Formats: sequence, C-alpha cells, structure tokens
Amino acid sequence: MTDFVIAVVSSTLALQVRFEGHLPPWYAVLSVTFPLLWVMSLWLSGAYDDRYVGTGSDEFRKVLNAGVSLTAGLAILSYAINTELSREYLVITMPSVTLLDLIARYAMRKRLHRQRCLGRCMSTVLAVGHESAVSDLITELRRDTYHGLTVVAACLTSESESDDGSVAGVPVCGGLNDVAGAVQRCGADTVAVLSCNEIDGVTLRQLAWELEKTGTDLCVAPALLDVAGPRTTIRPTAGLTLLHVDHPQLSGPRLVVKEIFDRAIAGLALVLLSPLFGLVAMAIRLSDAGPALFTQTRVGKDGRTFKIYKFRTMVVDAEKRLAELRQSNDSDGVLFKMRRDPRITAIGGRLRKWSVDELPQLINVFRGEMSLVGPRPALPEEAARYADHVRRRLVVKPGLTGMWQVNGRSDLSWDETVRLDLRYVENWSFALDLQILWKTIAVIFRGSGAY
Repeated sequence: MTDFVIAVVSSTLALQVRFEGHLPPWYAVLSVTFPLLWVMSLWLSGAYDDRYVGTGSDEFRKVLNAGVSLTAGLAILSYAINTELSREYLVITMPSVTLLDLIARYAMRKRLHRQRCLGRCMSTVLAVGHESAVSDLITELRRDTYHGLTVVAACLTSESESDDGSVAGVPVCGGLNDVAGAVQRCGADTVAVLSCNEIDGVTLRQLAWELEKTGTDLCVAPALLDVAGPRTTIRPTAGLTLLHVDHPQLSGPRLVVKEIFDRAIAGLALVLLSPLFGLVAMAIRLSDAGPALFTQTRVGKDGRTFKIYKFRTMVVDAEKRLAELRQSNDSDGVLFKMRRDPRITAIGGRLRKWSVDELPQLINVFRGEMSLVGPRPALPEEAARYADHVRRRLVVKPGLTGMWQVNGRSDLSWDETVRLDLRYVENWSFALDLQILWKTIAVIFRGSGAY
C-alpha cells in the first residue's frame, strides 16, 4: 500500500513540474499504470520477501535494484513503441519514488523494531544442536529482538545434556529424531539447525522433506566462523554442492578507499568539532585542575603500538589505583570494566555516556594509526593474553567504533566482544563500515551500555 501511494505521489509530482496541468495522452496512460509497474518491479526484485523485510541492508538494496530496473525498462519500452519519453519526467519520477520508498521503508522498519521489542510480530524458532550452541543462539536473539525471531523450544543432540529439561529457560522437546514432532507441538515457524557432527547430509535431507509437508522454514548454520554474504558462493562440483569461501579483503584498492575516507572524515570532523573540544577541555580542567587529555599506549595493526588520545574521564592517579580495584572487575575476560568505577569523575561519567571522551581519537584516525571502524584498540597487557584466534583482531587497524559498540557496548561479555570483532574482520566491506557508522549515531543518543 505504501509503495503504491508513493508511486502515485512521485508520478503526480513529475507531471506537475513537467507539464503544468497539460497532460498528453501517453503520459496519462503512463501515470495510471506507473504505480502498478513500481509495485511489480519491487516484487520481481524480491523486496517483499519475508526474509529481508525488517532486517539487514538487502531490503534497501532490492528497492534500489527495482528503481534501476524500472528506469531501464521504461527507456526500452519508449524506444520499442517509438514514443519520446521526457527525460525531465523520468529524472523526477524515478529518483523521487526510489528515495521516498527507502525513507518509508526505514520508518516502517523502526516501527516494526519497536513492536518486536514488545514481543510482537515475532517468528517462532525450534533450535536444534548442542546445548552450548542453542544457548548462545537464544541469548543473541533475546538481546537483538529486531531480528524478529524467538526460540520457543529446543531439540538437543543428546537429551541428557540438559539437567532440568530446559536450555536458557527454553524447554527441551527431545532429540534429533523428535524434530518434526516437536515442531507440531510447539507451533514453530522455523527450524534452526546449528552446526554439529551428529547431523549429516542424509539426516538433514530427511528433516527437510518432513518440514516440507508442514511448510516450516529450515535454516542451517554452516560450520564456519562468522563468514557471510559476499564471501560465500555455491559451487556445484562433481555432483556435490560446495560452499566456496573467498579470502577477506584485507588489502588492495578497497583498503585504499577506506584509508582515504577515514582520513578525510577525521580531518573534517576535527575542524568542525574544534569548538566542542575547547569547551570539553575547559570543563575538565576546571573540575579538578588536571590535564584535559589522557594518553595511553595501545596495540594497533600487526601488533604495532601507538599513543591513543582521549578526554580524561577519571581522576589523575587512576592508573595507580587500578590494582586495588582488580577484584571488582565486572568483565569475564581480559578486559577490566566496572559499572560504578569510583575513579570516574562527575563530568567524566557524562562524557562517557555520550562517548564524547572518544572524540580525540579522531587525531589517531587522521594520523593513520586507527580507522573510523574496526576492533577495539587493546592495551599491551590485554594483547599479550590473547589466544591465537583472538590475535586475528590485529590484522586490521583498531577503530573509533565497531561491531561490538553498536551491539551492546560494555554490556557484552568478553566472548561476545571477540566474536563481533572477528566477524567484522572476516566480513569487512565499505558498505559495512557505513552501516556501523550510521548505527553508532543511534547508540550514542541512547547512551546505554557505556561505563
């Protein structure tokens, strides 16, 4: 309905601007049929697919594809029937219908996310796999409700894995042989099969045939470490369906574009925010007469160290008092975090809530030591304790913001922080950077998870 109305508005706007009330017959026919053509173009591009509505960038990309395809289609139709199509009409109609549709879908997406935060408009999931994997899935879907999925039951590889008949508060409805029956009992819309050795191709194919009878969706998690999207393609080889995985883009022209973009944005931001920097520095100095800036050694790309710049949010002797607070650490990993750290000053708490204390790191970005988006810059003593797989974070520059900052900030556990940073490294793209920067703005305004 919204897509149809937007097409009517865009077409009417183009007619008013181009013809000012005088409507040629060809454009009268086109204006009547254009809303239908727009809806059909969206449908053919997959913009109404349930899998994409409400999550991810694929929905917006499909709207853009529909706009490009319809523009080309109208041009070809005009040539085929030998009718002159006004370029002015096309230049007004197609960009406006595409832009308005993107804005409308973004607004409806945010409304849908608010509904899902209240537990509405959700799809129910039956999770299948090991208890630990099922528990992780439940935790993540509860934290990120905007996905629209909620786990209502589980089937474990071994029922004995669960001592009390439940996993993370979700009832266990049997083992691997009970999936089809469990779907009917719990009314699940989707079955999510998590990676486990007990499920082979024959078992999975049999399960797919059983779910086909009830129209239940089947999702399978491949045994890969957060590799997704453009890096994976299906390759049929010798009668087998192989999942081809490309290497991550950690060098080359794309990285040059990222470098230029980072430094340009950082330089512009430093100029525009210089008045704010002066006010914050003055406020910190007046609060306790200590230095406004705090510098600390951090580990960057390939293990190289550099001096990071931040506005000081703690008392002057904060580093000396760290040892006596170690036992009060709220983090479960190598990081030190305290929700109510007594070393944080009054003004420092406000700066941290809105992430203003991080802004001087734009200097590090401009100097090429950091990126706008990347993993968290680690302390040398933290990096020294990294496991082998965690050191993968060091193959890219640390970032001013990143995946974990837009997915919970300091509320995340150490394992979740590592997982998100590794996901960023494995799936980096310029488009992903832009998404994270956009989400960072909303996270800062909410002010949650910062301490």
